Amino acid sequence: MAGVGPTSQDWEPVVFRKKAPNAAAKKDEKAVNAARRSGAEIETVKKATAGTNKAASSSTTLNTRKLDEETENLAHERVPTELKKAIMQARMDKKLTQSQLAQLINEKPQIIQEYESGKAIPNQQIISKLERVLGAKLRGKK
Repeated sequence: MAGVGPTSQDWEPVVFRKKAPNAAAKKDEKAVNAARRSGAEIETVKKATAGTNKAASSSTTLNTRKLDEETENLAHERVPTELKKAIMQARMDKKLTQSQLAQLINEKPQIIQEYESGKAIPNQQIISKLERVLGAKLRGKK
């Protein structure tokens, strides 16, 4: 192709530039310091609730006041003395240990211990299992 016409370059220079920084990059410490050095304007805004959990702290005082004013003593219902004595008596009459009784009603021995010591929270299903296995009426008159 030599000698076919004037040899000239008609290309235009192409310049590559970095993208403009996004919002997160503008807040970066390096970007802020670079802007300070170049003399650009920097706007700082202090948020009113910065660094606090406003939603949690506002309702806390109300809850605390309610708890302070609360005088009712709350406790779980416990096994009545008559029931624990009836369970013990029926178990002794059948000559069963706590572990054997627990095995018969498919519960842990600890459950029987808690019922006989009065520490358990009464559960009607467990009481009905005990009545069935021991053959005794443990609950009140029906």
